[in-house]
Amino acid sequence: MMTDALHPRHASRPSRVLPIALPIGLLVTVLGSLWALSETPAAIEAVLPPAPAIVAQLPGIALEGSVAADPCAEPMVIEALGAGDSETAIAGFGGGTAFRDAVVSENAPCISLSDPEHPWVVVNKARPLDPVDHVPGALAGVSVPTTTSSNSMREDTAAALDAMGAALRDAGAGALGVNNGYRSYDLQMRNYRGYVNSSGQAGADASSARPGHSEHQTGLAVDVVSCSGGCGGIEGFGGTQEAIWIAENAWRYGFIVRYEDGETAVTGYIPEPWHLRYIGPALAAAYHEGGYHSLEDFFGLPAAPDYDH
Repeated sequence: MMTDALHPRHASRPSRVLPIALPIGLLVTVLGSLWALSETPAAIEAVLPPAPAIVAQLPGIALEGSVAADPCAEPMVIEALGAGDSETAIAGFGGGTAFRDAVVSENAPCISLSDPEHPWVVVNKARPLDPVDHVPGALAGVSVPTTTSSNSMREDTAAALDAMGAALRDAGAGALGVNNGYRSYDLQMRNYRGYVNSSGQAGADASSARPGHSEHQTGLAVDVVSCSGGCGGIEGFGGTQEAIWIAENAWRYGFIVRYEDGETAVTGYIPEPWHLRYIGPALAAAYHEGGYHSLEDFFGLPAAPDYDH
């Protein structure tokens, strides 16, 4: 349409120049470009902005990597959120980085980082689940080996983990297994009490989430183990060939290592190279490409080293 509207034979018919309402600044630019058509190609190139610069200013059009003026009003976003399709909603924002930028700049009122139904939920010592006894929807098992009965997780997380486990194996990086996936509020309460009894309150809080504050309760978190020559425990995962491969490649499958070394002051937990958190392919790619090391930093949230009570 832009090419047709800018053709010289339409210059004397302004009613057909642009059949949509344009911002004043863009209208001036386009009119100037029409005048430039009578000049040399060099003059045209100097006056006419690149096509993406024009399209990005048109109402209702978002380019990949750009943030729409009101992304929550985009039909694609509205429809995807209504259908619970998180990846499509992120695409409607313009991709993972654009989504993150919109959230941080508070230009995404339709997105709640407290919504446990979406993989962008952030759960930490300052952000309990809402509701605190949240139970995720459909859960699924995995095809990789498991070492406990807590071996289910959300369906999207399970599918991604199986794909990642197969890729790790095919890369000759050993064999991946699961120690823990989804844990209910009640199970987390029992686990936490056990840590308190064995390590005291401070020791428990350094390595175990209080009930209602655990990522495992979302169904989006999984503790993995090395299963080369038999599955080991989570404490032995760091430094294995599987751990090295995971640290480099988990993002390709929508996962991040949630509690990295050096981030305790932000996350509130000791390093856990075995604790993976599913945030989906688009956000994981943006997280990796941006060089982030915690979800708190990724979404511009305050550090959460301690509980407030």
